[in-house]
Amino acid sequence: MRPISSAPAAIREGELGEAPSFAAVFRTHAPYVWRLLRRLGAAHADADDLCQEVFVVVHRRLPELDTARSLRPWIYGVAVRVASEHRRRQRVCDELNEQDDAPTPPAQHDAMEWRRLRGLLDEAILRLEEPKRAIFVLHELEELNMAEIAEAVSCPLQTAYSRLHAARKEVKAFFARLDAKETQR
Repeated sequence: MRPISSAPAAIREGELGEAPSFAAVFRTHAPYVWRLLRRLGAAHADADDLCQEVFVVVHRRLPELDTARSLRPWIYGVAVRVASEHRRRQRVCDELNEQDDAPTPPAQHDAMEWRRLRGLLDEAILRLEEPKRAIFVLHELEELNMAEIAEAVSCPLQTAYSRLHAARKEVKAFFARLDAKETQR
């Protein structure tokens, strides 16, 4: 699958004009949507189905797409809503022990520590309230800018910044509590 930076001209960020083809959108965005769904709490076993659900919505609504809007935040907004609906249908499972497409650890002997820390980050993210979790994941892990995030989650820009600030504070507090427990041992 091709990264966004090598996307065809019709689907690059911010370009106006005709709606891109569904096949091009899928090829370009599917890996990122799948990873986003996992980071938003979808179990590994559910990620493929939820990714498909996202792209069913994208396929249905692509002809209606306002080409003045940026495509990536729109797709990520659909993914955030699908993940939210999924969590309403099911309780979040503790299946995040399997790793997604995280970068490989710097050295083989650090692999166990890398997985442990990644699991702790996943746990910290899952403890966030849904609106904060979506913004934290989109900004800190997917590296979207705040304007794109506000558009994706349909909230005012200042609200997005406020939620990001609160989410960062909660994640830092989570790790501080862990450090305090390990220090007491």
